[in-house]
Amino acid sequence: MKFRRMREMMVSTQIEARGIHDQRVLEVMRKVPRHLFIGEALRDQAYGDFPLPIGEGQTISQPYIVAEMTQALELSKDDRVLEIGTGSGYQTAVLAELAYRIYTIERVRELFVRARKLLDELGYHNVVARCSDGTLGWRDESPFEAIIVTAGAPEVPEKLLQQLTSGGRLIIPVGNRFSQTLLKIRKDEDGIHKIDLGGCRFVKLIGEHGWEAG
Repeated sequence: MKFRRMREMMVSTQIEARGIHDQRVLEVMRKVPRHLFIGEALRDQAYGDFPLPIGEGQTISQPYIVAEMTQALELSKDDRVLEIGTGSGYQTAVLAELAYRIYTIERVRELFVRARKLLDELGYHNVVARCSDGTLGWRDESPFEAIIVTAGAPEVPEKLLQQLTSGGRLIIPVGNRFSQTLLKIRKDEDGIHKIDLGGCRFVKLIGEHGWEAG
């Protein structure tokens, strides 16, 4: 009951008040138990207006950012979505409530194992996960209607653009190691179209088509 009230407050004061208007996204943010994706010592802070550490040098994104990126994907219930950076699995769960199937990739094995276990326990059986270099995408399952990248890249990985279907949407933070611009990219028969969604700060996207480890 306590956490349910905290979720309601989070949505009304942090998310809806800042212009997130997609009712499906708002309902999912009210539903998914964010505190379960965070270590017990930090659970009372789970619904605060800030990111939190999840171990291995990674974070769970600020709730507003999760909602903003999810809304920008314009998901339908039939969409197949590729997520780069499973992390805690929270964003994965939000996506799984809204789309047909989520393909999620995590580079750090410890996080991958933990997130996969929790997502299974919560009944998200429309999630397919693997531990590998997310900057390469998931060619065998492509193309995807939507791709979301939850780490900052130096540039948009070409392989991800190749794995978008026509009409597909890609949300990705692009910039330097310290700050990025959140981009919404739409691919259609006329080419690639980019929209600047504003400044943001994410951990580095590590991989062959991202930053080097270390």
